[in-house]
Amino acid sequence: MRAEYASEPAASRGRLYPEDESTFRSCFQRDRDRIIHASAFRRLKHKTQVFIEHEGDYYRTRLTHSIEVAQVARTISGALGLNAELTEAVALAHDLGHTPFGHTGEDALGLLMEPFGGFDHNAQALRIVTNLERHYAKFDGLNLTWETLEGIAKHNGPVTGQLPWALSEYQALHDLELDTYASAEAQVAAISDDVAYNHHDLHDGLRAELFSTDELAELPILQDCFARVDTLYPGLNYYRRRHEALRRFFGILVEDVIGVANESLARIKPHTPEDIRRAGFQIIRFSDPVFQDLKVIRQFLFDRMYRAPSVVEKRKEVTEVVEQLFPFFLQNPDTLPKQWRKDVEEASSQTALARLVSDYIAGMTDRFALQCHARFIDESDDSAV
Repeated sequence: MRAEYASEPAASRGRLYPEDESTFRSCFQRDRDRIIHASAFRRLKHKTQVFIEHEGDYYRTRLTHSIEVAQVARTISGALGLNAELTEAVALAHDLGHTPFGHTGEDALGLLMEPFGGFDHNAQALRIVTNLERHYAKFDGLNLTWETLEGIAKHNGPVTGQLPWALSEYQALHDLELDTYASAEAQVAAISDDVAYNHHDLHDGLRAELFSTDELAELPILQDCFARVDTLYPGLNYYRRRHEALRRFFGILVEDVIGVANESLARIKPHTPEDIRRAGFQIIRFSDPVFQDLKVIRQFLFDRMYRAPSVVEKRKEVTEVVEQLFPFFLQNPDTLPKQWRKDVEEASSQTALARLVSDYIAGMTDRFALQCHARFIDESDDSAV
């Protein structure tokens, strides 16, 4: 049974382009299914989470990360009596706007786009689902419900100040009430992202041998997790020991979020989804002690994983790929695929053209970006010799 402050499909604010309702799926189920079938969702399979996707078969990619986020989100959503389908839709869509090569690619593209309005992956995710996915006869984008679009745009909290251009363009067309907090379902998707990456980045860092299990066992929260495993299973195999400790760490984060949410909900006593949006603070969050412990863990990951020499070296290489592809396509828009030609012809300014190039590069997978670089940049260098 859902809570009274959960988002109900029957009360949805609907879609920008009206459609007949499905006879067997709720509007939020339909949103989730459209996201799963989107081209941008499939491309996440070959996009970096931390390690370049082809560096190993076991490292997380943006796709596996998104699936893990959705799993956590459904669990928390169910425990709180929320709408699991809306939560899952936002969770699955939250990383659609990421560039190839993870945050490294985003940083590079952001600098290149500074003269043209900048780049923001959350705004790009909204642009993808409202414009760039072009499969339907009656509209561009996926025509998702207002609630799903709101969740994509502001799951991390209100968006204030100068808006990213992609978000501003859509906001002028369809008001997502960016100055308020999102639904409880979208907030769950946001915290589930934190739970997932805090857990799996530790796992991937161990697999990459960037730090040891003993070093991990000295960190806050994890220290108790390893101690508990050692008490229950003395002499446990190395790989099983760290898995058992990390799954307990995972569980602690989820339980903490649920506990804090229940306390907040009991305090403000919301009766509608609007009560959540107007509460004035993020209902779904970590407790202060766990948040402080996670700051220590994140600093450890930053020092030992995100800034590890091997990772930094790879970041330099892929930054150059983006830095060289962007001006090439800007100067040679005729090399873009046929389906982009009409947009190129209609681009009325250098800014409009740059934003198209940004859309194209942001949509690339790691491997396709490398292939394009080899084809357009490396080959041109060879021919100039």
